[in-house]
Amino acid sequence: MTDLTIGALAKSAGVGVETIRFYERQGLIEQPQRPVGGFRHYPQDVVMRVRFIRRAKELGFSLKEIGELLDLALDPMQSCSEVKRRAEAKVSDIDRKIEALAKIKEELSRLVVACGTQNQPQGCPIIESIVGEDPDTG
Repeated sequence: MTDLTIGALAKSAGVGVETIRFYERQGLIEQPQRPVGGFRHYPQDVVMRVRFIRRAKELGFSLKEIGELLDLALDPMQSCSEVKRRAEAKVSDIDRKIEALAKIKEELSRLVVACGTQNQPQGCPIIESIVGEDPDTG
């Protein structure tokens, strides 16, 4: 198999060219040397690396965490237990975010109900809440 141009790499990995450049700037993939008067060519294995990065992002990992996972994946002495520990930590983080979002949803729902029941010309309970006034206390 031949090496890939940045456009072919992006297409094969299902991302845009700017995403490839961004991953290079973040140190997640290595930018190959440009031959004199030519285009950079990426080895085929970079396609799997970019797909790994994209999928890890979909699972909620930050770019820093993805870099650490890539390092673990390349370390032949690393066991699956460290990767599992990091995935468990990510699940806990997601649970905290879900809990916080549920509280936000509850508050917004309360404000929507307050807005629907208070048909007053002055002041919207939602706006008043955002600027720091409690719509229930006036």
